[in-house]
Parts: sequence; structure tokens; C-alpha cells
Amino acid sequence: MANVLDLRRRIRSVKNTRQITKAMKMVSAAKLRRAQERMVSARPYAQMIASVLESLTRRIDIFDEQTGNLAHPLFAVRQEKRVLLVVISGDKGFAGAFNSNILKAAFNFIEGAEAGKEIDIEAVGRKARDLLRRRFPAAEYTEATEETRSTRQSRKGRVEVTGDHPGMLLKLESDRVLELAKSIIDRYVHEEIDAAYIVYNEFKSVIQQRVVVEKILPLIKIGDQQITESAEPTAEERARAGQAAATSGVPLTEADTHEAEEEDKKFGTANVDYIYEQPPAELFEALLPRYIAAMLFHAMTESVAAEHAARMTAMDSATNNASDMIDSLTLHMNRVRQAAITKEIIEIVSGAAAL
Repeated sequence: MANVLDLRRRIRSVKNTRQITKAMKMVSAAKLRRAQERMVSARPYAQMIASVLESLTRRIDIFDEQTGNLAHPLFAVRQEKRVLLVVISGDKGFAGAFNSNILKAAFNFIEGAEAGKEIDIEAVGRKARDLLRRRFPAAEYTEATEETRSTRQSRKGRVEVTGDHPGMLLKLESDRVLELAKSIIDRYVHEEIDAAYIVYNEFKSVIQQRVVVEKILPLIKIGDQQITESAEPTAEERARAGQAAATSGVPLTEADTHEAEEEDKKFGTANVDYIYEQPPAELFEALLPRYIAAMLFHAMTESVAAEHAARMTAMDSATNNASDMIDSLTLHMNRVRQAAITKEIIEIVSGAAAL
């Protein structure tokens, strides 16, 4: 049985842990507010690109006369024999089930794929990279010359990790995201892959988010999401997240940007004859990679916000558990001390009676 001194040391240790978890909770709450602001500020850019591209499709002659679809490589629909899966996870832990939920959705996608379908994986975030590299082999490439593209050596399995991007979300830069988007587009245009998907945590607010699998290539209709799978949080998880947000001063509802988004959708869509500096077809060709990059950037900003929200909720639960443990240990220490005092009194009384 632990004595009073051991219990005091344990209480002091738990109090120190509670201070750490409380500080981490407040730090995550502050980062969450900044991530939400960045996420909201990035939406008009993506919406305006979509509006301009939609306007350009009505002014350039790139439609296939037989199918009626856009005769562009990124709109070409092929049988999915090889697909690319971009898994967007976090770089750090202490975020509850945030990373495990994303990896679970990725594994469900892989297990649910048809037999014989080859899957390439691009891991964004250290947590996804570490687990996926342990589970699946990494692809090897051979650089031929400066003029030719790098060629992949023979496959090691049906599922391979073709690249990873650790630390990309710690300092999210549009140039790195554009580089990743161009790499995906290049692989799709050269028919190295037949489709591209991303797995990420879609964030609307602290209590309104879900893990989704979204198809980004081929493009079907500009401006529309192609959600193939989604997983909603449970009512208990929403309640816990709401409680953590309420104690941290984080708003529970999403910022009202509906009116601004409706105005952004009208950008460049008026039924007038626009005059472009470049030919419309050339402008359309140049904007498509940036549209794909905007989709990736939007997914990453939402994933960053969701990670901070998950860490804030996890640290709030840890702080509450530490407080409950301190109360329990304090009660147990008082009982042990009272029992020791009672035992001493009985010994004194028994000794006095014996005299």
C-alpha cells in the first residue's frame, strides 16, 4: 500500500502533466483560429479560378463532337487500372483519433479496390509516411538523362508508396502544393495513372467535420466535388469537441461566407464577350494546374484546421482526466493519512491502558 509521501509525489506529477496538457490545449486553440482564418481566406481564390475556367469552356472550341465532353487530357475518363491515392495526415501526435481515422479510410479504400488494380500512394505528413512505408514497399526510380523522364523500376507489389512529403503541413506553401499538383497532372497526362484521389479530414467547424475520399482526376465538372466515401464523427465525439471549444473560446459554428461565395461564383461568368490578353485556350491550359493545386491546397488547409481541433479536444480530455485523477489521489491520500493517525491514537491509548 502506498504511503502518504508516495501519494504526494504522484499528485505533484499529475499536476505537472495537467499544466502541460492545458498549455497544449490553449496553443492548439490559438493555432486553430489562425488555421480557420487561412482556410476561409483561401476559398475565394479557388472559387474564382473555377468561375474563370467555367467561363472559358463556353468560349473555346475544345469539345468532343461525339461525347460532348471537353476534349482535354484531364477530362479523359479511362478504366481505373492504376490509381493514385494522396493521403493527408498530420506530422505530430497527441491528436486523438485524427491520424488513425485518416489511415483507416485509406486502408478501407485500398482493401475495397478491385482485384488487380494497382495503387500508388503519396503520403503527406509524417504519420502517414511512417505507417504506410512500414506496410507497403517504396517505389524505386531510375534517372535516365536530363531530357527524359525518370522511369520506375519493376513494381514490388500491388500497392506502392511512390513519394512522401513530411513537414509540408507545418509550413504550408502554395509553391510546394503547385509542384505536387503538376506532378500528379503529369502522371495522369502520360497515362501512368488512370485516376487520382485524396484522403483528408474535411473541416467546416469544430463539431462539423468528416473524413472523406475525394476524386480529383479525371475532372468531370469544374467546381463540383466528387466525394466517393465519407465517415462522420459520432455524437459523443461532437459533444466532446464542443465542450473543448467552449472552454477555449473557439466558435462552434462555421463563419458565414455564403454571400461572399455567391459573389465569387459570379466572377467572370457574365454573358458578355471578354477580352483576354492570352488566347482563351492558352489561358484555360495554364489555369487547370492551378485549379488542381487549389483543390489540394484547400484540402490541406482543412486538414491542418481539423488536426488542431482534434489536438485541442484530446488535450482537453487529458486535462479533465488529470483533474479527476488528482481528486481521486487526494481522497485516497487523506484516507491513508487518517488511517495512520487513527492507528497511532489506538497505539497511544493501548499503551496508556496497559500502564
